[in-house]
Amino acid sequence: MNYRGKTWTAAALVGAMTLTSACTGGGEAKPDQPNAGGTGAAADSQKKHTITMIDYRYGAFPPTGGKGLEMINEKFNVDFKPQYVVRSDYDQKLSAVVASGEIPDIIVMEGPDSNFYKWAKQGAFLPLNDLLDKYPTMKQIPDNTRKAVTVNGKIYAVQKYLTETYQLTPIIRKDWLDKLGLEVPKNYDELKKVAIAFTKDDPDGNGKNDTYGLAMSANINPSFGMGAYWDFEAWYHKNADGQVIPGIISEARKQHIGWLADLYKEGAITKDFALLNWAQTNKEFYSGKAGIFIGTPRGMNPTSMQGLVDVNPNAKIVPIPPFQAPDGSQGFVSSPGYYGIVMLNAKLAKEPDKVNKIMEMLDYGRKFVPLEQRNAANADFDWLNGKEGQGYKIENGSVRREVEEKGLAPANYLPDKTMWAPNDAANGYSKEYTVPLLRDLAASLEKMHGETKHLINPINAVFSETRASKDTELSKFLYTEQTKMIFGEKPLSDWDKMVKEWSDKGGAQIIKEVNEGLKANGYTGPQWK
Repeated sequence: MNYRGKTWTAAALVGAMTLTSACTGGGEAKPDQPNAGGTGAAADSQKKHTITMIDYRYGAFPPTGGKGLEMINEKFNVDFKPQYVVRSDYDQKLSAVVASGEIPDIIVMEGPDSNFYKWAKQGAFLPLNDLLDKYPTMKQIPDNTRKAVTVNGKIYAVQKYLTETYQLTPIIRKDWLDKLGLEVPKNYDELKKVAIAFTKDDPDGNGKNDTYGLAMSANINPSFGMGAYWDFEAWYHKNADGQVIPGIISEARKQHIGWLADLYKEGAITKDFALLNWAQTNKEFYSGKAGIFIGTPRGMNPTSMQGLVDVNPNAKIVPIPPFQAPDGSQGFVSSPGYYGIVMLNAKLAKEPDKVNKIMEMLDYGRKFVPLEQRNAANADFDWLNGKEGQGYKIENGSVRREVEEKGLAPANYLPDKTMWAPNDAANGYSKEYTVPLLRDLAASLEKMHGETKHLINPINAVFSETRASKDTELSKFLYTEQTKMIFGEKPLSDWDKMVKEWSDKGGAQIIKEVNEGLKANGYTGPQWK
């Protein structure tokens, strides 16, 4: 898992609708549009288009001539030629491809980085304003989410689905609370009391001094911000000049770092957390050492949870709802609402029928299929996943897919295979887990988020060139300084000095650019959903 919430991929592949040349999506060319073949719209719609794509993979690639690719070519009457690059080399490779001018028809990126905005301004991508609302799954993309890929009023990407409210949020060992006669904390004073009790009062009852409160890794991750008010990534607070600022330099964050420093003195936070990576910290919680961590309904690891059950068969875990903030707000922060973007080559403006074919392929992979219909009885789901018995099989009511490197399913190749759910709850993630403790936790998290307000983080719809180029460096500086404050190596009174140094290094320019972007977007203040 990754607490930052930006590198999550969908938990399940999806089915989609059957397409015909006259589908309701409105993909066919209008009579007054030019057509590449020059022999009339009807004849051109039967033309077999060659469609090229460049995409990235974190693991193994599907084979060049896989069965899933053959199925795509047959169904859509295309010659689809995808190229895959390992993620660590992708940015460099994509830059070289764009610089060459030989850009594939489809370009996939993880998100709208500085290159995306530069290339969009240079005219590399096809504007999609008049196309998105013709396709059901793309019409569902919220306006605020579309702003993130809008440059000078033109939308340049189709965004891939990500749950809006299922961010990673704090969870706690309920069996430990019960053992010590404590309740789920409702504010930071109570959370501190619980964390210290988990450290000093033998909550697992084994008679040993081997437990503690908060599991944490390097970069103060997770930070246990119990709502948008304390969230280091939320642009919620304002500075003395009335500018919206990132939470990581806010007065609320300063108080929170002081709170963490108090807990560290009590031994209630992972010892030497600054030296630990995420996998090591994850193990701290699931081996039964720490009692407070983070979770989400989607994408959690059943193996890790089973490991906890093996050492603590009676373990119970529940979410900690957001605390009420000093300003009266109460709620977590929503996600950007997407993860991954798909662009089309600007030169396709001269080939509307080819554009429509690509959009149909995209829409197909995004069509939502309810959990109970994800089986061979749903023809679209069955096709997308490579047919039952070939690309997948059903075991104990769950879909077991063949590995991607076999290339047996069209979903292994399509530019977007993430279904766009009508709402977060419709995904039914909790129902797919086989470990009872994990299933119960996911269900309780779904319920909590369904009853909780979520801040629409305005930074998700704004681009800052300085932020894109300097955020990693500046964030590392802040993590280092704030970690020293938690360790007691630096006094909390150095906070203003730290913020000034961050500002002088480029932070002030980031704030300026972001606020200009917010003004252009019509931002008037925090919005909740």
